[in-house]
Amino acid sequence: MENTMLQATNDTVAGIAATEPMLEASFWETVVRFMQDGGTFMYIILVLFVIGLAIAIERFLYLSSVKLNNRRVWNKLQPLLQKGDMAGIDAMTRNSKSGIAKILAYGIAQSSKGRRHDDIELAMEEGLMEVLPRLEKRTQYLATFANIATLLGLLGTIMGLISAFTAVANVDPAEKANLLSASISVAMNTTAFGLMAAIPLLLSFSFLQTKTTEIVDSLEMASVKFINQLRQGLKDA
Repeated sequence: MENTMLQATNDTVAGIAATEPMLEASFWETVVRFMQDGGTFMYIILVLFVIGLAIAIERFLYLSSVKLNNRRVWNKLQPLLQKGDMAGIDAMTRNSKSGIAKILAYGIAQSSKGRRHDDIELAMEEGLMEVLPRLEKRTQYLATFANIATLLGLLGTIMGLISAFTAVANVDPAEKANLLSASISVAMNTTAFGLMAAIPLLLSFSFLQTKTTEIVDSLEMASVKFINQLRQGLKDA
């Protein structure tokens, strides 16, 4: 009895182990068939999706690094601002390549020349304008690729439908329904894949835009605090 149960268990395990490669092969076969049935436009959409994904990853890593560096520099600058140690701030901003250091360096340069606060604010805005393009670089491509992927999906479907209706024009009426339904199903693959590529790209674009806005807001906040500290220093003097 025990030997019979053990043999049945071994057979079940062997069956499951044999089924897993078949399922894996079936999945990849389905993916390949899905791409082939969609036509040429599927590969164009795939290229756009891969490029967009690479841009999204690169931008995420860059913005995360910028945010971390700005926060680290600001945590070191804040005590110096509270003390009014302009020499220490000047030395730190000169040795740092972060965006916040570049902006404050513009303000310190104007402050050392005895310029008005309006001139200092304009100089810091100039520094922000230099930093901003690097934060927004390539992010707009994600929205563009998402729109192109959607349009290519629709175009591929329309071209597929045109081919389908042309193909069934001279077919036996009894076979037209089956042939047309199969052709339409294949043609819709392009639209489905276009949307599958566009949705992640749009989500990535929105996420990166929000992250960029947070960084810009933090830079503007640091600029305002710097100006207020200068004004406070003049009042105390």
